[in-house]
Amino acid sequence: MTRYSLFATCPRGLESVLQQELSALGCGQPEPTDGGVACKGTLEQVYRINLHSRTASRVLLQLTKGSYRSEADIYTLARNIRWAEWFGLEQTFKAKVEGRRARVKSLDFAALKIKDALCDAFRDALGARPSVGKTNPDVRVHAFIGEQTVQIFIDTSGEALFKRGYRQDTGEAPLRENLAAGLLLLAGYDGTQPFQDPFCGSGTLAIEAARIAARRAPGLMRRFGFEKLKNFDAALWQNLRREAEQQALPQTPAPIGGSDNDRFMIRTAEANAQAAGVGNLIDWRVQDAQSVRPNGDNGIMVSNPPYGVRLAEVQALHALYPQLGTWLKQHYAGWRAGMFTADREMPKLMRLSPKRKIPLFNGNLDCRLFLIDMVAGSNR
Repeated sequence: MTRYSLFATCPRGLESVLQQELSALGCGQPEPTDGGVACKGTLEQVYRINLHSRTASRVLLQLTKGSYRSEADIYTLARNIRWAEWFGLEQTFKAKVEGRRARVKSLDFAALKIKDALCDAFRDALGARPSVGKTNPDVRVHAFIGEQTVQIFIDTSGEALFKRGYRQDTGEAPLRENLAAGLLLLAGYDGTQPFQDPFCGSGTLAIEAARIAARRAPGLMRRFGFEKLKNFDAALWQNLRREAEQQALPQTPAPIGGSDNDRFMIRTAEANAQAAGVGNLIDWRVQDAQSVRPNGDNGIMVSNPPYGVRLAEVQALHALYPQLGTWLKQHYAGWRAGMFTADREMPKLMRLSPKRKIPLFNGNLDCRLFLIDMVAGSNR
């Protein structure tokens, strides 16, 4: 089987977790860089990553790589790809270009050059060209332009992988599913420990926890870009899906709970969990955080507590944090608490000292995951 150069993208800060996932899925030479992990893999690995990775955003398969001095060189590189071997005239495509220190007039102009090269290559081979699909293309082409090199990829994922296919309604600022899964894995959650999120909002953390615990592959409920490519191996894909379905457990090894003081958010979380196939695996409650109690011993709590934007909100939260610290110390000895927030002052105000502070981005928001091991008695 052909081994390809692959690049799996992920939210910044989750590269180490994604590297471990790719190793576990049998990919060769996984090397993290900013915003993703490069590795080697066959088509089977491409399918496996899309189906099983909890933290990847996209799986890109490299078609060519070369140095460039001008846009003309980028055109030539793209023109020499045998596009007609990957997809057909009747399919629509879209080209997207990203760059870091790219020496080009504009990334949009470079994208236009790649599109022209692709169309010209099709004309040479088949006498006609495919159409551009702006909103929902069959095939997505990605290019990364660095200071000296260009890499051109075909996207095997289609829609971004955080779109698991279950989210009904999200509330205000939802965590993306792959970021939520990454926070759980960074906190050491493996599905065998009790889990709670006392600020659960629309429920993403608890749902991802239930899917980890019940060994539900994140990609089982959706379609992928690779299904539209000419080299799609339908039999192999059916086998991998069947294997994933057989791994799923009917129950979680330990209890999982999500609570929020907003009744509407809990209804939303219940609907999302139902759609995700884990509705019966999570105990949802309308409850104020400080009245929540542990659902077992030595569990893991991961939460994305509200953080204020306006000054009055910030002051109200800063008054709440010491109370939260006291509540954790009183009731959660033996637990690990992970607080994901953009508020750097949080642990200090909770009077807790984190074991680790992991920098991560929630979209463009610079955040931290504070991991705090709760010991019996006080934490000072």
